[in-house]
Amino acid sequence: MVPRPAAALSVARPRRGSPTDTRGRLVAAAAVLFNRDGYYGTDSNRIAEEAGYAAGTFYKHFEDKRAVLLAAYETWVTSEWQAIESEMLARRPREAVASRVVALVVRLHRRWRGLRASLMALLAVDPHVRRFHRAQRKRQLELLAKLRARLGVPPRRREEDAVLLFALERVCDGIAQGEVRDLGLARRVVEQTLREMVARAMGPRTGARCKRQRALLSA
Repeated sequence: MVPRPAAALSVARPRRGSPTDTRGRLVAAAAVLFNRDGYYGTDSNRIAEEAGYAAGTFYKHFEDKRAVLLAAYETWVTSEWQAIESEMLARRPREAVASRVVALVVRLHRRWRGLRASLMALLAVDPHVRRFHRAQRKRQLELLAKLRARLGVPPRRREEDAVLLFALERVCDGIAQGEVRDLGLARRVVEQTLREMVARAMGPRTGARCKRQRALLSA
């Protein structure tokens, strides 16, 4: 399961928490506020207050509001891919895994559409944010390649994986933000198309993949 920052903040702040704990609470608070109020709708003082700290505590851990936004997004990416990995490594038929992965990503993009929108708003105007976002994208491509290797699926070109990631993210954003609905598109058909794309990227059907793995082991 992907951690929920609001749940983390519901735990009383320890009087003498470690620097790691303090930073984690600030990131969780920032994620909640950016998601609810947007990047320009909050500030460092409100983030510190939401986390249960004095305003000065924020600047012991982050240079500015942008830095904590990037930390919150990086945490989100990590959580999302941990959840995707868990689904893809489960012992289920390929089509069932693809269906669960698409449902998972749609759900996360809906839950965190404000946080994602906050980051996207800066991409067009802030070179630092663009570099950070590209680094996260490269990280996602590496995670996908490693996951495919663990599944015993033949490697694919990075360009193909990039197209898959672009499609998965953009389509799920389109569903989460109501674009699919506003265009009069059938969400069921859109999601089915995406599920088929994810399933193809996972390689042969489960039975064929198992046969190949057994052949490799007996060679």
